[in-house]
Amino acid sequence: MPGPADRRPIVVGLDPDPGHRMAPAWAADEAARRRLPLRLVHAEGVPTRGYRGREVLPSWEEWNEALHKAGQRVLEEAAAFVAARRPQLEVDVLLAEGDPTWVLREQSRGAAAVVLGSRHLSRRQEVFGSHSVALPVMAHARCPVVVVPEPEHVTQEPAYFVVGVDGSEHSAAAVDVAFEEAALRGAELRALLVWEPGPFRIFDEYEPQQECRRLLSEIVAGRQARFPEVDLRHEVVLGHPVEVLTDASAHALGLVVGTRGRGGFAGMLLGSVSLGVLHHAACPVIAVPTPG
Repeated sequence: MPGPADRRPIVVGLDPDPGHRMAPAWAADEAARRRLPLRLVHAEGVPTRGYRGREVLPSWEEWNEALHKAGQRVLEEAAAFVAARRPQLEVDVLLAEGDPTWVLREQSRGAAAVVLGSRHLSRRQEVFGSHSVALPVMAHARCPVVVVPEPEHVTQEPAYFVVGVDGSEHSAAAVDVAFEEAALRGAELRALLVWEPGPFRIFDEYEPQQECRRLLSEIVAGRQARFPEVDLRHEVVLGHPVEVLTDASAHALGLVVGTRGRGGFAGMLLGSVSLGVLHHAACPVIAVPTPG
């Protein structure tokens, strides 16, 4: 993610429910740390909770006006929340027309990051308002996408981030962001390369494990030189990537992954690991696309 020299904003998609404030809180804190502006975005196509319960169908004009007024309230309440949390933060608001997925994908073109909330209702329900947008936004965004769960999860000391590494371009970009995040917060970084043997495990696993360790060391070496203040721990772990990364990040400040990795097929929109950790991780998930 960029720093203050690059003035692209942190964009946060607002949930119409005022009780869900973890995403704007995370976004405001991140913008303050990076000295970047914050943009609050709400799509008019998302009915608020109070308006969904109307029994009498309104005319198109009434419906459109009600959505517009409700959207303005969402933005006003979120702006007041952010102002109380980070009074010095530069904030602008956007009440956009259209589908939230399309709106946020377009916003990602000029953003430092896009931040979304997730209530973890089920494996198939990542919620932004009444729409499931986390997955398609993550798949197509031009910048990192952060999915922040509700409610707030419990972290542990010393604070740490976890990053998944597999040697691909996607995970290399994720490692860059993970070092930046750890450095900004004075946190440790745990870089994990998860080795998942095939169904017919070979008798001697020493050589492939050594190759994994070599690959992991090469990937983190250059970044560690740029961020000497970050306490780095890197490890090759045997197991399923989603399970290992989810368990390792249970009390982390965040889990950083690439949007696709070595296991993806050409044209696949979102890798199985990034998809899996989004469903299961209790901490914020930062999905990082490959630059360009």
